[in-house]
Amino acid sequence: MKFSIKALYNWYRNSLRNPKYRGWMIVGTLAYLFSPFDLSPDLFPIVGQIDDLALLTLFVSEISQVLIEGYKQRQVTTQPEDGSSESQETVDVDAVPMQD
Repeated sequence: MKFSIKALYNWYRNSLRNPKYRGWMIVGTLAYLFSPFDLSPDLFPIVGQIDDLALLTLFVSEISQVLIEGYKQRQVTTQPEDGSSESQETVDVDAVPMQD
């Protein structure tokens, strides 16, 4: 089996987008970020923070995408479907000059 960063990224992303595993992934990510045990310990000045920064960036970008998609879904479901007065359709009107 070949290790791939892309496969790891796709697994993480798909797990965050799955509502069944989302809570566990959030808890696991935050536990890893605040844990003193890392792939590269934080005691090393730059190298120690690289994995935390990469994971934090991925985490924030994916969670923001999930929140944006959820917001869009709520907007679609709250839009009136029967063409009521809240509809924002454009009405084409011909102007006719009035004579005094």
